[in-house]
Formats: sequence, structure tokens, C-alpha cells
Amino acid sequence: MEIRLKRLLNIGFGSLIIMGSIACNNEKLTKHEDDLETKIDSVLSLMTLKEKIGQMNQYSGGWEVTGTPSDIDTQTKLEKLKNGEVGSMLNVLTAKETREAQEVVMTHSRLKIPLIFGYDVIHGYKTMFPIPLGESASWDLNAMEKSAQIAAKEAAASGQHWTFAPMVDVSRDARWGRIMEGSGEDPFLASKIAVARVKGFQGDDLASENTIAACAKHFAGYGFGEAGRDYNTVNIGEHELQNSILPPFKAAANAGVATFMNAFNEIDGTPATADKYLQRDLLKGEWGWDGFMVSDWGSIAELIPHGFAKDRTDAARIAVEAGSDMDMEGRAYEVGLETLVHENKVDVALIDDAVKRILRVKFRLGLFDDPYRYSNTEREKSEVYTNENRDIARDVAKKSIVLLKNQNHILPLDKNIKSLAVIGPLANDKDTPIGNWRAQGEANSAISVFEGIQDAIGDDTRIFYEKGVDLGVGERSFLAPLKINTTNKTGIESAVKAAKLAEVVVMVLGEDAFQSGEGRSQTQISFAGFQQELLEAVYAVNKNIVLVLMNGRPMEISWSAAHLPGILEVWQLGSEHGHAVADVLFGNYNPSGKLPVSFPRSVGQEPFYYNQKNTGRPADNGEVTFSHHTDASNDPLFAFGFGLSYTTFKYSEVKLSASTLKPGETVTASVALTNSGNRSGKEVVQLYMRDLVGSITRPIKELKGFEMVSLEPGESKTVTFEITPELLQFYTANKKWETEAGDFHVFIGSDSRVSTFAELEYVTP
Repeated sequence: MEIRLKRLLNIGFGSLIIMGSIACNNEKLTKHEDDLETKIDSVLSLMTLKEKIGQMNQYSGGWEVTGTPSDIDTQTKLEKLKNGEVGSMLNVLTAKETREAQEVVMTHSRLKIPLIFGYDVIHGYKTMFPIPLGESASWDLNAMEKSAQIAAKEAAASGQHWTFAPMVDVSRDARWGRIMEGSGEDPFLASKIAVARVKGFQGDDLASENTIAACAKHFAGYGFGEAGRDYNTVNIGEHELQNSILPPFKAAANAGVATFMNAFNEIDGTPATADKYLQRDLLKGEWGWDGFMVSDWGSIAELIPHGFAKDRTDAARIAVEAGSDMDMEGRAYEVGLETLVHENKVDVALIDDAVKRILRVKFRLGLFDDPYRYSNTEREKSEVYTNENRDIARDVAKKSIVLLKNQNHILPLDKNIKSLAVIGPLANDKDTPIGNWRAQGEANSAISVFEGIQDAIGDDTRIFYEKGVDLGVGERSFLAPLKINTTNKTGIESAVKAAKLAEVVVMVLGEDAFQSGEGRSQTQISFAGFQQELLEAVYAVNKNIVLVLMNGRPMEISWSAAHLPGILEVWQLGSEHGHAVADVLFGNYNPSGKLPVSFPRSVGQEPFYYNQKNTGRPADNGEVTFSHHTDASNDPLFAFGFGLSYTTFKYSEVKLSASTLKPGETVTASVALTNSGNRSGKEVVQLYMRDLVGSITRPIKELKGFEMVSLEPGESKTVTFEITPELLQFYTANKKWETEAGDFHVFIGSDSRVSTFAELEYVTP
């Protein structure tokens, strides 16, 4: 015991106390204070097996820690907290509540190892930003880093240490409800966004009071579920896994993301939670990542219904061997691990590795120095939902809006227009703009589109508002199935009357906040309920319609694209939704967003994405024997990377600094970009490449770079991209990342449909 106490006094943190009688403080720091691994090993050496397993156990809150337990399960959780058998809690909210829960551990447990508090801070804490898919449409990495930074500041001020974000799953299927939570269909764009969000959440110092630990999820393949159905089976090959799914995770790991979360799905018969190759061999081995892996909610116990484990004890063995370090509400580790170790069925070294990883994150968060550093009620009052935070939310929101169609320059609208009708079930909706996964965003707190328009128009404009129809009926919540209105359309007649009185109609249609998100997969992605009928009725009396599309996924809007002169894709933009929409509608901001996902012509095209393979029969041969649907074009309705502006941009031909590239060299590709319109504007210039022949078949086009360029009317700039051998790498038939010699096409343009290219050859010795 004497040796252990000496080691304890040397590890340099003030909160750890043995048997309640020995206190360590900063005055007793030794030369080893910066040796993180020494500190971790010192703590680990003091722990019993039960305490180690406790660190691997995460409970959900939602109950009064300091009150009288309301049921047996709550009593059990409380006793485990007091015994030091819980490493983390999620859904414990506010600075006050997290402090009280932490005090239970710091007062009663033997070793006083602080809890880490986690929460789903997905697109804001209380100040809500655009849903991640919408924010990705900004293609503005600085804006995305800033929004994550504000979310982290608010969450940290409210006692949170850790967010289960960013979701970096690549998804190609608009039917999947959680497509709203990610960055879209492209691994290159998703990788850049993953890094921006990790940097925003974590900053330069995890121990800062304004940062929280990030979590890259869901590892891996979750966005590729069959039929776009949540939690469903994934069947992909090794090359698709490596080339299409893993790059954003690798980027997050390289950026120092503190934690990973595994996934609900299986890949080729192995549930991701039980996948040793993914978690232990690749992530912790080949990639050298030193954070910890948390399961998704109950996913370890779900190995049983998967048919992969016979009971919780068996599930615990499989998961810990695979590399799952923390069990989120699965109750498998607490049931089975101790017995498994005593029976020599699980090596205690696996337990030690998991605990060290968890302790490492807690040390980096500064929790051993001050377990209560994030539980500051004064900061919570002053730093959450501030005017400054809302101003930033508005800025990010307007950057996320995509102009899809602007026939005859119907947009921007004149602020002094004589009459304007605002129609639709979402037009004055103050809740849907908050989106799903809304953390502490208050219901009905967003600025609606109607309110934003009211604030923007001149005093002499007559404005008519009609809901037209209800979209959803009954309860709306994260766990309640959304019921769509299929019986009441009595408001259409009033909407038609309003449309007759207006010069222009702003139709606000799309999806309820709870039509997308976890468990919200759909077989149809067109307008639900009576929205299409409402739209066509209004169109029959007034064709000057601007469709404001609010949604969490790509939608099938072929009729609208064919008939309406103006379409704005505005997603669900958060707290300042209506103001941001009005900024674009009335020209205070020139839209610059670009789609991070392809919009199909029909749901039957799903999964749909731009970087497809060519197939052996790619082109129309005048008959029927080529790769296509007989009732729809192969082309998207709106392509990945597409987005218009209130000005126009002209691209020159692509110029290369050399026609060949060799190992160790760099070739530059450039275009002259000119603002050929009469307004200042921003353009996202996009670099695509095609590898013509490979050891495995290659996509017809892949995004390899992008740059946001601001230009005044008539101004030109040369935009240059560097092409290196590393940029051309892919996971080859040799089962490794490498660059193969061969010919490439280099495209630079405004979206993925760009067709003009320059030729480049990569030559190896």
C-alpha cells in the first residue's frame, strides 16, 4: 500500500483520493506531471477488476441523482455510481445536474475517478445551427468549424464533456432517415467536413473550458443499409469499404478525434460492434489511434438479436475482444466481463487497454485536475443562446441555402413588392426549422419563414399568409412515429384565394423535422400529405411561385423543377432559419451553397450518387440493352455540387503545368474564373478527376478539391489546385493504398456534371 500511495502522490491530480483519506493537489506535482501515460498507469495499478469494468460502463441519466430512487433500476445505477462502477453518463443535463452526479462519485467512490458526461450535440446545443446535411451545403469549412465551436462552448458551459458527433457516415440513399445527420454522398467532402467539425468541437486543447471531446461515428458502413432502412444489413466489398466509407473516419482519426462510436449494422455477416478488423486491427492498430471506442446505444446487447451472441455475457466477450471499450446502456459488460476474466475466457489485458483509453480522454479533458470544471452555472447563464451565437447561426444558415432554379430572374424579390403570398404548412412553422437531433433547442423557438419575410419587407407590401394544409398531426417527438395528415385539406381553398391576390407566391413545403433522423427511413421522398395537391392548386391561379424547400434529405421534386420558376433548397436551418431565408429571398445575401447530395428524378433511382462506376454498357445504344431505367433518365434532377447564384460565372479551359506527373512531383491544374454577371458573388470551384484504367474499376468522376472564390462583377481570378501522387491514391487490388500509373482526366467546374477536361499521365519508374 505504501508503494501505491507514493505512486499516487506522483501522478499530479488533485481529485483522486484513496479511501477518502489521502488528497493530492497541484503542489505535489513531480517531474512526471506531463507524462500522461505514467499517470494513466498509476491510476490503473490502483484499480480492482470491478472498478476497471465500471469505467467501461455508461448509463443514461434522466433521473434525479440526488433524490429518492423511483425504481429498482435507478437504485442500482445510484449504488454503482457510489461504488465507482460507472465511467460515464449521458443525458445528464445542466451544470447543476452534472455537478450533483459528479459529487456522488467524488464523495462516495473509493478512487474518485471522475465521470465523463456525454450528449448528442449534433448541430448546436441550444442555439441551433443547420442540420449537418444542410450545413454541408455551404462547402464552407470555416463556417462549419465555427458552428461546432459555438455548440461546444454552450455544451461545455452546461456541464457536458463529450458530444456524439460528428457523424461522418457517407450515404448515397435519400430514403435513409439519418442522411440529415451527415455530410452527404462524397468521401472527399465528408473527410474535409469531418476535420472541420472535430477541430470546432475540440479546439487546440481539450482541457479548455470551451471545448468538448468529439466522437466520429458510426464505425462503419451505417449509411449503406439495404433499401435505405435504418439499422439494416450492409453488403459491401472490401474495396468499397476502403475507398468510399473509411476515408472520413481516417481523416477524423488523423485530426485527433477523442472518441469513436461503432455502428448498429453488420458488414458481410459481422456486426460492426463485434468487428475486430475494424476496431482493433485497423483503427487502433494500423491507424495508431489512441482514443476510446464507445458502442452505440445498446449495440453490444444487440449482438443477441443479430444472432451473433447467445446472451449478454457472450456479447460482452465478443465486443471487448473486438475493441469496444465502453458499453452504452447495453448492460453487457457489467453482467459478463468479471466472470469472463475469472474464468480465463477474456484476457485482463483487453480490459486494461480499454480502461487506459478511457482514462486518457478524461486526463486530456482535465477532469482529474478539476472534476467540476465544466459545471459552472454562471457560465451557463452567460454563454448559452446569446445574441452573438444567434448572429453566427444566421450567418451559417444563409451560407447553407442552395438556389436550384431561378427562371426569368424571379429571385431576388423586391423588398417593396406590392403584394406577396406566403403559403404552406411549413411557412409559419417555428419548430421544424430546429430539425431533428435538436439537443436543448427549445420547441417552437426558431424564426419561421413567414416571420423572416415580415421583418424583411417594406411597410407598403401587402402580405397574405395561409397554411393551406397541415403536414403532420398529433404528437411530435424523437420517439413518437410521425402521423401525416391524410384527411383534412379544407385550407386549400383559402390558400388559392390568397395566391390570386399576390404578385408572387412563396410556397414553403417539404418535410417535418421528424420525417428525417434516426429511425425515420421512408420508401417515398416526395411531398407527404396534401402538399403536392396544394402546390398544384396554387399554381393553377398564380404561376409566379418560389418554392422554399425545407427538408432533411434529397427529395423527389420533378414536377416542381419542371413547372416552378424559382426553387430554394433551405434545409432546416436552426434558430435563425426565417431570417436566413429572407436574407436570400430578398437579395441581402447572394446564395453560394452547393448540393452535397444528388437529387434523383425518382425514388426508384435510389441509392443515387454522382461517383458511380461506368459499367460495361454505359451509353445509350439506341436500343434497350444498356445500363438504365426505361422510365427515367440516368441523370440527376439536381447534381452533386450544383448550386446557382444571383450572378453568373464563366470558366476557362483547364490548364495543367505539365502533362505528366511522377513520384515526388506536383502538377498544378488551373482555370480562370470570371464573374460575368452584375452582382458580387461567391463560387465553389470544384476539382474532379477520373482514373481511366485501374486494377479495380474506378468511378466515372471523383471530387479531389474545392475552393470558395469571391468575385466582384467583371472580376477574374485564376484558381489553382495542386495534384500530387498522393491525391490519386486508392485502395487497389493489392489490398493497399497506392497510386497506380496510368491516364487521368482532370475537370474543374461548378458541379459534378462538368465535362471538359485536361489529360494527365502518372508515370512511375
